[in-house]
Amino acid sequence: MNKLKEQRIQITGVWDKDTLMSLKNSVQIQKDAKSVVFDFFALVRIDTAGICFFLALENELKASNIAFSRINLNEATLDLFRLCEKNYTQDLPLEKKGFEYDDFLVLLGKKSVANLQAIKRFIIFTGMVFASFFHCLRRPHEFRFIAFLYHIEHSALRALGIIALSSLLVGVVLAYQAAYQLAQFGANIFIVDLVGISATREIAPLIAAIVIAGRSASSYTAQIGVMKITDEINAMNTMGFDSARFIILPRVVALTLAMPLIVIVADFVSILGGMVIADLNLGINYVEFIRRFKEAVELKHIIIGVAKAPMFGFLIALIACFRGFEVKNTTESIGIYTTKSVVNAIFWVIAFDAIFSVFLTQAGI
Repeated sequence: MNKLKEQRIQITGVWDKDTLMSLKNSVQIQKDAKSVVFDFFALVRIDTAGICFFLALENELKASNIAFSRINLNEATLDLFRLCEKNYTQDLPLEKKGFEYDDFLVLLGKKSVANLQAIKRFIIFTGMVFASFFHCLRRPHEFRFIAFLYHIEHSALRALGIIALSSLLVGVVLAYQAAYQLAQFGANIFIVDLVGISATREIAPLIAAIVIAGRSASSYTAQIGVMKITDEINAMNTMGFDSARFIILPRVVALTLAMPLIVIVADFVSILGGMVIADLNLGINYVEFIRRFKEAVELKHIIIGVAKAPMFGFLIALIACFRGFEVKNTTESIGIYTTKSVVNAIFWVIAFDAIFSVFLTQAGI
């Protein structure tokens, strides 16, 4: 019975790049074979192309749990096999599978469990940050004020340039698109209403938050990730320093308090962009624009836009710090979690803005 399961294959003649195509079909593995023996006794010559063919065949046997061996190899051929084995790499082709409902459910279940665990860790993390915040409220002298100022400068003030430019372009685009439509109906003056309300209430705060999420959230995550890889955080905890109070709180408070100022700048610059386009395309000069702006744009629209800003800043900083603490002990994970940080921050900023807008609209504000 065992002999029937063992297949012996005689390798004869010359196996090189010229003869390989014609000879390889002569090697057929039986379906019931449990082990295969390649007998090279009658081999005349073989080159690396022939050896790679046998290595690929052996990989397939290995993947099918079929044992194999080589016998009667001379020393030169054996050395060539060893050399090729050392440098041979081949990815086995993945078995093509059709859609399997069970696999989909398993994958969905794993993803759901992973997301629930991430939400649980985030809630615990948020609780830790609030505990540190209330601790600092009771003992204000323990708040790291210098670090707080440092993060305001690096996360907010140094981002004003790109935010101003982005807001200006958004104001220009908004006004330029509206100008053409309004001119057809002779309603040129309403460009002020459109630009004033949409920019101050929604567009400028959102653009500012997205730019901050892309710039400062990635920075926070990368900084904390590097601190984690280099064991700085472990060292701080070992020495009795609260990492939440020393690392997270200054960043979160800085961005929460700085965001309203950033949004005010974004509002002003986007209105300026709209004002320039209104003057150039519709003949509405700056004085007339400002007069109409005072009449049409109520203060509540500006307040609503600015009021959302602290929540934007809080979400961005909290998510960025959370992802920073999630970094594993590899440099590759810094890139992975930095990307997750930016994507998560932008998503939740937009989601919060949508919820806030629906709530205010339903409330008639």
